[in-house]
Amino acid sequence: MAKRAENEQAQKAFGWAARDPSGILSPFHFSRRESGDDDVTVKILYCGVCHSDLHIEWGFTKYPILPGHEIVGLVTAVGSSVHKFKVGDRVGVGVIVGSCQTCDICEQSLENYCPKVIFTYNSTDPDGTNTYGGYSDMIVVHQRFVLQFPDNLPSDAGAPLLCAGITVYSPMKYYGMTEPGKHLGVAGLGGLGHIAVKIGKAFGLKVTVISTSPKKEDEAIKKLGADAFVLSSDPVKLKAAVNTMDYIIDTIAAVHPLAPLLSLLKMDGKLVTLGLPEKPLELPIFPLVLGRKLVGGSDIGGMKETQEMLDFCAKHNITADIELISVDSINMAMERLAKSDVKYRFVIDIANSLSPS
Repeated sequence: MAKRAENEQAQKAFGWAARDPSGILSPFHFSRRESGDDDVTVKILYCGVCHSDLHIEWGFTKYPILPGHEIVGLVTAVGSSVHKFKVGDRVGVGVIVGSCQTCDICEQSLENYCPKVIFTYNSTDPDGTNTYGGYSDMIVVHQRFVLQFPDNLPSDAGAPLLCAGITVYSPMKYYGMTEPGKHLGVAGLGGLGHIAVKIGKAFGLKVTVISTSPKKEDEAIKKLGADAFVLSSDPVKLKAAVNTMDYIIDTIAAVHPLAPLLSLLKMDGKLVTLGLPEKPLELPIFPLVLGRKLVGGSDIGGMKETQEMLDFCAKHNITADIELISVDSINMAMERLAKSDVKYRFVIDIANSLSPS
């Protein structure tokens, strides 16, 4: 397909974008592509703020960058080939908005692992233009990558599920970490970790939060419903938890040792890492060999599984704990996010705060 200049695209849009590695966001006028036969046009109501939005702004990008991949909105138009959605439907758009749709991976509805995956922002559309995310008033998305948003999920607190929710749900399903009565450890209690606690409890697991911060104990047990807490910076408490867990979801994004986490696993235990530290982690082999333990990873989920996750969360009344902000507070929110100063996700009230003026 021939490339088309961005100023030739059909639909005017408005949002907040960063122009350089400073990451400072400011008002940005741009264009969305013309809606095609397979497209769904969405008026954005809310958009979650993900930790990856912060990382990409800092330089792993092409500018301008308009972040946001936890989008909830209302359908305003559908193409002639769209039959699953209609005008007025409440829908979600997550981390990806395209893939080749024909490879073996896509055939398994694992579009997130497709070599030609197109991300919601900081990626390239088939027409050669940049993709822009959800810190904006509207978006045009191929119907395959639009999700039905369950009626009983709130738009604001449900938005982070489109990234954080599927990021923890997918590995729990794939690695068989869902057997009721088994013991799940959740390392790190942030945006991912607090949702992992809720999903783990919904699966019927015993859930223990693992953290270096003693301040997290009351939050984990009294507010989020965890069964126990391990202060990993305390050698005595860490030793008491050795060989007690069947699974661990590691959500820690900073560089950290894996050996203490592996020691908490029983024989045949599974450790799945979801955080993306800036430097490689050291992986000790002896605990794996001597305990027949597994270490794995996971990256969001495909479209079928993401819809399954939304329906699961709706059934079990699982939402993110959020702080709702206006779009003009986004730079402040990014500064706080860099300091982990939020419980547990920021969500932008796009509909009530974004104005081209």
